[in-house]
Amino acid sequence: MHEDHRSRLREQFRSAGLETFPPHNVLELLLFYSIPRRDTNEIAHNLINYFGSLVNVMDAAPAELCKVEGVGEASATLIAFAAQLARRYLAEQSVEKASFRSSQDFQSYIASKFLGKKNEIAYLFCLDNAGRLLHQCQISLGTKYSVSLDNRTLLETAFHHNATKVVLAHNHPNGLRAPSSNDVQLTEAAAKLYREVGIQLLDHLIVADGECFSMADQRKFGRIFLSNVMGIERQQAADIT
Repeated sequence: MHEDHRSRLREQFRSAGLETFPPHNVLELLLFYSIPRRDTNEIAHNLINYFGSLVNVMDAAPAELCKVEGVGEASATLIAFAAQLARRYLAEQSVEKASFRSSQDFQSYIASKFLGKKNEIAYLFCLDNAGRLLHQCQISLGTKYSVSLDNRTLLETAFHHNATKVVLAHNHPNGLRAPSSNDVQLTEAAAKLYREVGIQLLDHLIVADGECFSMADQRKFGRIFLSNVMGIERQQAADIT
């Protein structure tokens, strides 16, 4: 009986996609591939009841998933893998057509990359002169309260992808978007590092609760991002301080 149900659910997916599936059926189908001989419908319901929604299930850490009855290490790993695969697919799908003319363009693109992240992480985005995205990658994994930047990683990543402009972004899991004093120091150091090799740091975005704080858009931080490599004179930088 279970195998007939599994066959029908697979066929429904092949013919109509996931759009027709309620949340528990999405999980039920996924769990077919980690639990081959047991009814996964009840486990799927357990997950939805425990976490409250499909999104919360997919964002949960494997250790938390294993607290739900019927979920073992293999199932928890599969769910976490599926969530991260979806994020990576969306990110890579948009790379070739992404072009950023303003910090607002970039904010719309970047905020979703930090959904569900429990620790601070830093990303580097490499762009060409026209603002087209050449490469993006996580460059640092920090704690719940801080993240550090490695100069060698910052330079090697930009050089390897022939970037003339870069954007930094990191998250604040505590929900506060305002930069800390350490964030300001890291930004100043990164801008100086890139300026010395002819690369412009366009912005440092801080993401919290799905929204971005753009340091480049704040007048008091504007001096950090002005650079001679873009034909902006030092005097102009002094004028806005």
